[in-house]
Amino acid sequence: MAQATTIKGGKIRVLLGDDATPIVYSAPCGLTQRSITLTKNLEEVQIPDCTDPDKVDWLGRDATSLSMSVTGEGVLASESVDTWLEAFDSIESVPVKVEWEFPAKTIIWTGKMHIESVEVGANNGQRATINVSLQSDGEMVRATAP
Repeated sequence: MAQATTIKGGKIRVLLGDDATPIVYSAPCGLTQRSITLTKNLEEVQIPDCTDPDKVDWLGRDATSLSMSVTGEGVLASESVDTWLEAFDSIESVPVKVEWEFPAKTIIWTGKMHIESVEVGANNGQRATINVSLQSDGEMVRATAP
């Protein structure tokens, strides 16, 4: 049996885009943890048994929408604090690229996301931290590159 091919956390990247044409993406400095959640919202419908209406119905589920959310945490880095705050202040969603880089392929999503929240924490004598949350705004297009 062959072992699974795994990757380290630094190969999961969240990059914010600028207003240039074409868009230039860069990863804000300071995040030490990233989490990407893909969500499929479902609607339930009861499916009756046509030959025995008294039988307990099974549930059918139909997909109604897809979304992506990203959370990240790390140190509050001077190099990226303005990037996070400007994206948060924007009334418009911002360009985002999410990458999962494996040895033989990279899975990439591109689209627009809103910076939902920026949380800064500070304990005396310790480094200030940042937690960010992003929510997709429309389709996040997935591609795989060799």
